[in-house]
This record gives sequence, C-alpha cells and structure tokens, in this order.
Amino acid sequence: MNERSEPTTGTAEPLAGGGRMDSATEAFVAHRNLLFTVTYEMLGSAADAEDVLQETWLRWMKVDLGQVRDQRAYLVRITTRRSLDRLRTMNRRKEDYVGPWLPEPLLTAPDVAENVELAESVSMALMIVLETLSPTERAVFVLREAFGISYDEIAAAVGKNPAAVRQIAHRAREHVDARRPREEVAPNQARAVLESLQHAFETRDLQGLLDVLSPEVVLISDGGGVKQAAPRPITGADKVARFIVGGLGKAQVALTSIHTVVNGNPAIVLRVNGEIDGVIAVRVEDARITGLYYVRNPQKLTRVESETPLTLT
Repeated sequence: MNERSEPTTGTAEPLAGGGRMDSATEAFVAHRNLLFTVTYEMLGSAADAEDVLQETWLRWMKVDLGQVRDQRAYLVRITTRRSLDRLRTMNRRKEDYVGPWLPEPLLTAPDVAENVELAESVSMALMIVLETLSPTERAVFVLREAFGISYDEIAAAVGKNPAAVRQIAHRAREHVDARRPREEVAPNQARAVLESLQHAFETRDLQGLLDVLSPEVVLISDGGGVKQAAPRPITGADKVARFIVGGLGKAQVALTSIHTVVNGNPAIVLRVNGEIDGVIAVRVEDARITGLYYVRNPQKLTRVESETPLTLT
C-alpha cells in the first residue's frame, strides 16, 4: 500500500518497510467505520463520504504520530474539515440538481435498527432535516448530538472557539427538534406500517393507502433527472395516494417489494425484473406515515445491494 491507496479491509496488513506506516494504517482502519459514519451524516452521500475518507487517509499519512495524543480525535478532526469543504461544494451542486434531492440510502445490518441512537442519527427523516442546516451547524450538530464529541474537540475541527460552538450547537438543536419526528417508533411498529403500505401499493388500493397515510403526509421523490419522479414535494394524503396509484402504480406494474433495513430503519426496496428500481423510506408518527421518501436516482442506489457498516464509536 502506498500514499495513493486507502485501506479498505477490516484489518490492517503490514506494509513494506514496517514501523510508522503500519501504525498509521492500523489507526485509520480501526476508526474507518466511525469516520465513514461521521462523513455520511454530514454529507448524505456515500460516494462523497468515500472521497473524503481518501482525502483523510492522504492527510493522515503526513502526520507525525509522535505528536498525536488522541488518534481518534485527530482523525475525526481531519475528516470533519474535509467534510465541511465537500459539503459546501455539494450545496453548489444541489442548486443545479433536477428535482428534489434526497440522501443516498444505505443498506444497513438489522442490528443497527436496534441501536436507537444510531438508527435515528442516520434515518432518512432526520438527514432530510439536517439538510436545512448550514454546513457548520450540521457539522456541530452531528459531532455533538450523534457522537458526543466534546465542545473543545468540535471547536478544533470546525475552526471556532468553544463558546461559539456551544451557541451553534444550541441553535442547531432547537432547529432540528422543531422538525424531527415527535416520537420514537419501534422497528416492529414501522415494519407493520410498511406492510400495510406495501399491500395497498401492490393491490392499487386507494382507500388502503389513505388509511395508512397521515392527512398531512409529504412525499418527496428523487429521480435526479434520470428516472421519473415528482418535480416537487407532494402534500396531503389524497394527492399522495393518487400519485402512487395513478402514477407509480401504472408505470411499475412489474415491480416487487422487499422489506429490508435502510439507514437503520425498515424500508422497502422496489425491484423490476430483479433489478433495483428504487427505495422507499418512511417517517412514522402515531402509526401513520407522515413522510414518504422515494429514491430512484440510479447513482444513489449502489449501496443497497450490500450492507454498509456504521458505528457511533
């Protein structure tokens, strides 16, 4: 392995020459899943997160490990700074994006759904709320709320003083709390709601859809200008149900639905002739769906074939 290649295996392998490069590799690999989770929560894009990890790796290779007291904190600092730079670039890209933009869905292990904090932090519903924060607010919120990183460490990562970081964290928390789901929903409850949605969808049952949808439900679909999708969010149970039955239902007669865990929460993966056509994630409150998030952009469906390991530690 050289400075142009990033370790991707779960264990570090000795490098030619031994010594310093081995230690750096072992540290990076040991924290790689954490760094990916931090970056993904900040960016909402696995592809961009992988690019950030590559940049972090190259920067890490130039660090004098003898001067590093806490390797985890130092790696998170590098990753955060690179993520902030990438997030600002992504925000400019989104201005030219065709239709609504949704986070890239990740197939996750079933046990992620049992980790309440992790499942919420990577849920599609919360990550959409994070899109409404500024880059710095998002970084501070993610690092503090999801990973419990100290204000001093966050300050070093985002280039602010601790007092300013506390204010940013407070402001971001209030903003998110006002928009996040009002209650935590157990995986089995969410799965039951999805089963009702799936049945109504497959049978083109308009009333069945109305029964499972909240009156104020919002549907956001992301086709990226490549696949058919609603050009803007659709609000209201009647409009959403008719869109599903009259639009998606007719266009995708051959699809099948499969339950799985996406972003730590139960979701539906839609397939046409065996090929993944889209992912539906939901926001559930009071046993009804208040948010439907439908990702069809093919470039965002590459991470639902195999599980992506995520961690908060």
